Amino acid sequence: MNLEKASEENMKILLDELAERLNVVNRSIMEPEDYDLSKYEDLKFLYDMVIKKGQLSASETQAFIQELSMIRK
Repeated sequence: MNLEKASEENMKILLDELAERLNVVNRSIMEPEDYDLSKYEDLKFLYDMVIKKGQLSASETQAFIQELSMIRK
């Protein structure tokens, strides 16, 4: 799986994985249609940071969710 290429399918994979790792309860904020494909690189950057970080504190999780809300349409 190559997540480097911006596509709707890859965006869905990134958002699903982020929702899982950030323990997002309200998954409606993670719908791919709510994100512009032109922001894919920003989303991929957040995804890479979460994967690299591994375990997140509550404040880190909140910060990542806030960042996601800023790149949302």
